[in-house]
Amino acid sequence: MCNNECDASTDELAHPPELMFDFEGRNPTTFWQSSSWNTFPKPLEVNITLSWNKTIELTDDIILTFESGRPEQMLLEKSLDYGKTWTPYQFYATDCLDAFTMEPKTVNELTQRTLLDIICTEDYSRGYVWKYDKTVRFEIKDRFALFAGPRLHNMASLYGQLDTTRNLRDFFTVTDLRIRLLKPATGATMVDENNLSRYFYAISDIKVQGRCKCNLHSNSCVFDKDKGKLGCECEHNTTGPDCGRCKRHYHGRPWSVGSYLPIPRGTANICIHSSHGPVHRANASSLGVANRNQAHVCDNAMLLCQNGGTCHHHQRCHCAPGFKGVLCERTRCQVLGPCEEYPTAGQPSLHHPLLLGPPGLLLSLLLPLVVIWFC
Repeated sequence: MCNNECDASTDELAHPPELMFDFEGRNPTTFWQSSSWNTFPKPLEVNITLSWNKTIELTDDIILTFESGRPEQMLLEKSLDYGKTWTPYQFYATDCLDAFTMEPKTVNELTQRTLLDIICTEDYSRGYVWKYDKTVRFEIKDRFALFAGPRLHNMASLYGQLDTTRNLRDFFTVTDLRIRLLKPATGATMVDENNLSRYFYAISDIKVQGRCKCNLHSNSCVFDKDKGKLGCECEHNTTGPDCGRCKRHYHGRPWSVGSYLPIPRGTANICIHSSHGPVHRANASSLGVANRNQAHVCDNAMLLCQNGGTCHHHQRCHCAPGFKGVLCERTRCQVLGPCEEYPTAGQPSLHHPLLLGPPGLLLSLLLPLVVIWFC
């Protein structure tokens, strides 16, 4: 592609990794290019690792644009522990059985029950035969559609599943992504050993779209220049990189992730002050009787029973069918099954007014939104 003039040591002829993430739209297109397959028959393998130093929730398809032929074998991997361990996300090959001993599948063959399955697809590996199709995708929206419908019109169903099924939330969550290029496009059954310079990888664009994971306890995620990483601006008396614990003196009830339910306003699950927490009884040997000055578990002001629950003597919430928790803040749901019906009327939920936006597009609902463009 470079007329044998590629030279990493010369700026005018170099194709460094930064060119996968610059602004596209110029002519000619800029791209990163690997070395050629001069070591054949040894494999030509290259790893491309994307690290955010922050937990990210994916909200749209991952898209790679190749300026060479698309690889004949490739693996997309994810990490949830900042690159310490890796698990497969999806396999790509012209022949899945031969490359990975896996039956080929497409995302359209997945169901709600098999959504978490790791598949091998042959849809994006047709080298030079499909030279005008440059992209390789990991289909996030098609997986969302298994719960929300083909046009993502039933977001309440998707949010209900994300709210109650941790494995499903974790599937769309990453700290790092790794693209493992295992075999370049050859366009033939045999490699031309007399022309090995034609075999290489070249990528012009990698696009990843997502938001910071803040457990629905933040409406913004900012880049801290001093620390050199993204961070949640935690609310609801929470703290931590992902707003994953209650602040000091706010342990009146256990920390809990914010809830999408009930749609559309959600439930904040605010950490409450320790003085308003569950009843603590004094030492019987010193007082002989339980302490009568018990803290309120619920009331009709700041500690409202949520989702239609009613407060009984300030000590217990009687929850409506389909809900549980100290303040009826959690739903009763089956694993990867439909949630029980929840009331559409009742007392207002304890929430932050911007926890969730109005119903509509996926990205307007999934707040806080951080779009991470690599163009």
